[in-house]
Amino acid sequence: MTSPNFFAIDKLLANKPRLKAGHVWLAGAGPGDPALLTLEVLQALREADALVHDALVSPEIVAVAEQAEKLFVGKRGGRLSIPQSDINALLIRLAREGRKVVRLKGGHPTVFARGGEEAEALVAAGVPYRVLPGITSAFGGPASAGIPVTMRGVNGTIILATGFAAVSDDRPNWRTLAATGQPIVIYMGLTHLAETVSELLSGGLAPETPAAFIENATLPNERTVATTLGQLGSTATAENIVSPSLVVVGGVVALRDRL
Repeated sequence: MTSPNFFAIDKLLANKPRLKAGHVWLAGAGPGDPALLTLEVLQALREADALVHDALVSPEIVAVAEQAEKLFVGKRGGRLSIPQSDINALLIRLAREGRKVVRLKGGHPTVFARGGEEAEALVAAGVPYRVLPGITSAFGGPASAGIPVTMRGVNGTIILATGFAAVSDDRPNWRTLAATGQPIVIYMGLTHLAETVSELLSGGLAPETPAAFIENATLPNERTVATTLGQLGSTATAENIVSPSLVVVGGVVALRDRL
């Protein structure tokens, strides 16, 4: 019998696809707070019998998948982690075993989360899949911290960038991004923070440009530390900023004081 707690959800999802045996759904868990799960992801967790999840997915969200086998494949910067090829192979194996698989990632599954790579592997293997969107931390984090990502009269663009790639084809051209003068939200920005700041300054952004760290966005231990672009490095050290943290650079940060 359907639990009364889920009656309204079941009505809203009545015409949506249901997770089937042999299928993999790539799902986003949002920025951290379990209340920010989408209804589709919540339903998928209820139906899954195999949950393949990342490090940034909270235990409370993992626990929603009561009947699923839990398989942890989390990656954290600077720590030994499971190769992506092994994760791809695991998803394919579970699907071929006839499991109902949810691949759960923090944020949105295809925003700096390798969901596209996993989708490619599933397609190549002939495994049916769906992508269930999640609220990415670049939007959920600033909202929780009182920073609007767009504001009329301040910016007409918001740039999402990864700060983790030091030397690769994925490395952002920070000088080009700086030249736009538009706010930038940087994921995984701590590892190469000094190089990133140097390039943004070289690209024309002023040292006084407002900036902020948002640590553990949307969670009870969230912390926002406002500073300036020129002081990002020293602030990170003085305030002992740790991952997971977003770095927000641009005029929208200055709006936090009055919002």
